[in-house]
Amino acid sequence: MPRSFPDSGVLIDAARAANPERAKAALYYLDDPKRTYLTSPFVRLETLPKADYTGRIQELTFYEDFFRDPGVEWCRDWNRLETVAEEEARRHGLGALEALHVAAAHLLQADELVTTERPHKPVHRSRLVHVVYLYADVI
Repeated sequence: MPRSFPDSGVLIDAARAANPERAKAALYYLDDPKRTYLTSPFVRLETLPKADYTGRIQELTFYEDFFRDPGVEWCRDWNRLETVAEEEARRHGLGALEALHVAAAHLLQADELVTTERPHKPVHRSRLVHVVYLYADVI
């Protein structure tokens, strides 16, 4: 089973369905029973609180269901996470959250980090984990 780390953009596109083609691709990816999904508190922090604050109940429920799934594995190695993230940010010019997502995926031994960030963005420079643009076949 592939070990797959979706970034927050994947969850947001699936939950909000603002762009039907993107939502369909994100939901298809997230509904793959052959994958083991991985996450971190940073993905949760980027998604759940804002949906709660703005009262988007369906979106909030979507995130809560994902994060409560007992099959989802969490990165909780704070010391190593910070060290790896900072090194990767310095090496490839990543933003803070991008670096934390890459580090978490790496520490969880992900086969892939799936992102909505376009291929020219810095996250795709990382070699710690295979970075996949979710919408390569959609757009």
